[in-house]
Amino acid sequence: MNRVLPRLVMAALRGGSGKTTLSLGLIQALSDRGISVAPFKKGPDYIDPFWHAEAAGAACHNLDPYLMGREQVIRSFGYHSRAYAAAVVEGNRGLFDGMDAAGSYSTAELAKWLQAPVVVAVDCSMTSRSVAAVVLGCRDFDPELNLAGVVLNPVANARQEKVIRQAIKDYTGLPVLGAVPRLSLNLPERHMGLVPPQEHQAVAEALHLAARSVAAHVDVDALWDLMGSAPDWRESRPPEGLFPSETPSAKAPVIGVVRDAAFGFYYPENLEALANHGAKLVYCSALEDAGLPALDALYLGGGFPETHAARLAGNVDFRREVQKAAKEGLPIYAECGGLMYLGQSIIADGEKHPMAGIFPVDFAMQKKPQGHGYTFCKVVGRNPFLPMGYEFKAHEFHYSQPALEPGFQPSFAYQVQRGKGILGSWGGLLMHQVLGTYHHVHCLGASQWAPGMLKAARPGIK
Repeated sequence: MNRVLPRLVMAALRGGSGKTTLSLGLIQALSDRGISVAPFKKGPDYIDPFWHAEAAGAACHNLDPYLMGREQVIRSFGYHSRAYAAAVVEGNRGLFDGMDAAGSYSTAELAKWLQAPVVVAVDCSMTSRSVAAVVLGCRDFDPELNLAGVVLNPVANARQEKVIRQAIKDYTGLPVLGAVPRLSLNLPERHMGLVPPQEHQAVAEALHLAARSVAAHVDVDALWDLMGSAPDWRESRPPEGLFPSETPSAKAPVIGVVRDAAFGFYYPENLEALANHGAKLVYCSALEDAGLPALDALYLGGGFPETHAARLAGNVDFRREVQKAAKEGLPIYAECGGLMYLGQSIIADGEKHPMAGIFPVDFAMQKKPQGHGYTFCKVVGRNPFLPMGYEFKAHEFHYSQPALEPGFQPSFAYQVQRGKGILGSWGGLLMHQVLGTYHHVHCLGASQWAPGMLKAARPGIK
C-alpha cells in the first residue's frame, strides 16, 4: 500500500563536515514541531544512532548496503518508518564514497534506493567561489541522484556567505538551504566519534541547542517542503531475519544482555530479532551488578570497556560470576569490547586492569585502529552459535591489540577472508561454550545469527 513518507538524506563530501550535527538538529527541530521522525544512519555505526534516537524519541536503525543488500535495506527502511510521519537518514563518509571506484555501497547509492532527495553539507573553510565548482561537480557527477540542496557549514562571515550563495545560484541552480557558522554544541568526541549520550551530562540541553542552532541558520520550512517532494513509499514488509519462519517455542530461553556505559553497541534489530525468535531478554550491568541473573545464554556487545576499565576491574563479583558461568558451560557470545572483557586484562594508559579471565589474552590499547572496515568471514570451527561453512559479512573497528599468553593453543571459529583476525586470518576465539570476536554482525545481513543464538540457549531449557 502506498503511503506518504516525507524523507531526506543528509550527506557531506567527507567525514567531519557537520552532517551529524545538522541531522540531529533537523530531527530535533521537527520533533519540537510535533512531527514524529524515524531516524536512520547509513553504514555501520553505534554512537551517532544513540544521539539520533535521543533526538527523535525513537530507535535509530542502520541502513548498510554492504552488510544488508538492497532488498533488505529497502524493507528495513519501509518497515521501521511505517508508524512515523517522516524519515531522516544521515549518510556516512563522502556522498559518493564506496568500496570501489564505482562507488558501490555509497550514500548516493543508498539515496537512490530510497528515492530520497539529498541535501549535502559543504565545508566552506578558507574558500568561497570554489564551493560552487564543487557543488556543480556533485550535481552532474550522477544524473540519477536527486541532489536537491546545499547547506554551507561552516561559514566565517556574512561576506563569505554572500559570495558562495551567489556563485552556487549562478552556476548550479541549486538552493542554499542554510549557512551555519562554526558552532560549539558541547558534543564531546573521542577515538570512535561522539561520546555516547549515556555518558553525556546534559543530553537534552545539547540536543535542544543543536535544534535551535540549526533552526536559526537553516531553513527548516524549506527542508520540510523538500522532504515532502519524495514520491510515495510502497514497501512496508519486515526484512527477512527479523522474524522467524516458524512460530517460536512456547518456553522462551533467557538471554542476558550486558548493557551499560561500558557495553552499549547493540543494533536494535539484533535485539528485536532475538525477542521475535522467542528469547526473553534480561539486561544486566558489568559496572553495577554483583552477579548474573539465571540465564540460558549471554550476549556481550561492544562498547568502551577501556574507558571504564578500572570500574570493570573493581566489580570483582561480576567478573568472577561471568568466569564461573563460562566454565560451567553457559553459551556466551561476545563482540569486540565484550571479547576484551572476557580476556585476562585490558591495558589502557599504561595500567593493567584484570578482566573476566576466560581467555588467556591481554588486550592493549593502541593509538591507531588495529582493525577498521568491512569484513567477510567463513565459519570453519565448531561452535555453539553458527553452522560450519556459514559465510557472513560483518564490520570491525577496534584499537586494541591482543597478546596471547605463552603456551596458549587457541581454537578459532572463523577464517577471516576480508579484514583482520585475532591471530593472523583467524577470528572468533573459542573456549568452553564461549565465542569472542572482533567482528560485529547485523542480523539483517547474517540471517543465521539470531536463530543460532536461540539454538545455543535452548539446550538449557528443561
